[in-house]
Amino acid sequence: QVQLVESGGGLVQTGGSLRLSCAASGRTFSVYTMAWFRQALGKEREFVSAISWSGGGTYYSDSVKGRFTISRDNAKNTVYLQMNSLKPEDTAVYYCAAKRGGSIATMSIPYDYWGQGTQVTVSS
Repeated sequence: QVQLVESGGGLVQTGGSLRLSCAASGRTFSVYTMAWFRQALGKEREFVSAISWSGGGTYYSDSVKGRFTISRDNAKNTVYLQMNSLKPEDTAVYYCAAKRGGSIATMSIPYDYWGQGTQVTVSS
């Protein structure tokens, strides 16, 4: 069982930056592939980024590539999402997710555990 708690969301102006954190409970955090998804009001949840258990593999959606960076610190059981050059269309609730196994998935179904979400609002 893994529990995930996101933090770091908030209100920022266009072009600003935020860093989201996701703290995981459990001693086996290092074996999970971790990901960030987001869901804007009235829209479906969408994939943002994922990172392999070792941190050696990362994947980004086209909409955030070059602006967001995912990383993890297995010693701290934490995954991060550094978000730069934020745009109003990045406004959403951001969710952290974890899945067993080493393959990166961009769909939400394979992910076994989810956090409660943190709101990111980018003003124009």
